[in-house]
Order: sequence, then structure tokens, then C-alpha cells
Amino acid sequence: MFSPWYGWSGRRRPENHVCINVATYGPGSKFTMTDRGESALRQRPDCLEIGPSSMRWQDGQLIIEIDEIGAPPMVGRVRGRVTVTPAAITGVEVALTPDGAHVWRPFAPSCDIAVDLEAPGWSWRGHGYFDANFGTRALEADFSHWTWGRFPCRDGARCFYDATLRDGSTLALGLRFDTQGAAHPMDLPPKAPLARSRWALARETRADPGHRPQQVQPMLDAPFYCRAAVRTVIEGEQTTGVHEALDLNRFRAPLLKPMLAFRVPRRARWRFRDVSAPLPR
Repeated sequence: MFSPWYGWSGRRRPENHVCINVATYGPGSKFTMTDRGESALRQRPDCLEIGPSSMRWQDGQLIIEIDEIGAPPMVGRVRGRVTVTPAAITGVEVALTPDGAHVWRPFAPSCDIAVDLEAPGWSWRGHGYFDANFGTRALEADFSHWTWGRFPCRDGARCFYDATLRDGSTLALGLRFDTQGAAHPMDLPPKAPLARSRWALARETRADPGHRPQQVQPMLDAPFYCRAAVRTVIEGEQTTGVHEALDLNRFRAPLLKPMLAFRVPRRARWRFRDVSAPLPR
């Protein structure tokens, strides 16, 4: 949805602008987001292939095979496997606009994750989540700004969506997910400010009264988007989760797409070596 090439195409034929975006953090971090043409896309009910990378469901796990090249200035190969094991799959879909043009789908708010990438220090086991956004219009057409956060808790996870739409209306959403994947509405803790990002992006999240959230690890910092690990207190429990802030007023600025194109190269042609070859196991 952030591909400048897709925007310049007039948002026609989304299947002709596909990618698997990978971001790693810390020393030697890489960012990959190659905009590929339709020939690089293959889909089956349990598998998605985009160029040399793929995602497939196998025995209740989402297996992500990665073979990408990092964008400048940290050019280099990002290759390996990420295995996501959901605690449960939800049936939850949340409309983010009154007409349902934008939908948030928290497929698995609590997961175990195994990362095995071919670089020193890039193999680990931990806790994660799996969600997605879908839409029939450009985000910048309907939203001015949003923040989102997902915070693990003893009994599952808490997720918060706060957004300002172009018509001036607002979205304030809080959901409690239990370990079985069931979603329950929750009383929203008050908004609490976060320090601005390195690009001076305004940020806020939710916290119990009297607590101020803090960023504990930077992840991705761009002129219009910031992702970070944030520590806060929710319902009396201290928790560290993933937080994002998105400024779509900045994203729609004319100069931003040429800047993005430097980090998001376009590779229109791709040829699978053997259309009949099975995926690696």
C-alpha cells in the first residue's frame, strides 16, 4: 500500500505491484521492499509466492521463506525462514471506516515465532502476532493520521487503534484477545503521549492513568511512519509491545514518492525457474 510505483500507476492492477517486505533491526539491519510485476505472483489456497520468497500454511504453521536484497544504503542479501505458530486463529474483522472500505483483520494476536536467517545473530525464538489490513481505497484518501499498538499480556493481548479520518471523525478502538483468540471489547485507557520520532512524527498510545509510555527499541523510522517497541502499563500490568504511528498527510506530499522509490525498487519482470517444482520443506 506504500509502493510509489502502485500510486504512479493510478492504483490499477494491484496484482502487478506485489512484494514481501522484510525489516530487521539492530546491528546490520536490513530493509527490503521490491515492487515486482504480475509475472512474479503465484497464488494457491495455502500458498503465496512473490518472486523468490513465499508464505505457506503447513500443519497449522505459517512458514515464510525469504530470499530478498536489502535496499540502499544497507544493501545485502536477506535469506532464511520465519515460522509463525498461532495460539489460535480469530474470526474477527474490524471496519475502520463507516462504509467498511478499510478493514483490520487480526488473524492471530498471539503467536510463537522462530526466526532463522542466514546472518550472525539473526536466529531467535520469541513471541509475535499476525494481522493484516485490507482496503478498497488508498489509505491517504480516508485517513489523516493513526496510531496502533499490540501489547502482550498474561491472558492474551491488547490491541488499540486510534485514527483521525479526513472528514474530522475519529476512531478509538480497544480489543482484549484471550489465549483462544476470542475478542472482547474493553474500556479504553486514556491516551498518553510518546516522544516524537526522529522525523518528528507525533505519537501517542494508551496507558493506565499516571503512567507515561516509553520507547524501548527503535524499529523503523521514516518521514511518514514509525514503528517501535513501546513499554506501557495496561490494566495494572507492565507490558512491552509493537507500536506504530502513520501520518498520511505527509505520505500524500508530492516529494515523498520519489524519496520512497529509492528504497522501493521496481522489478517488473520475473520468471519462475520451474513451474512444477514443489516448494522446499
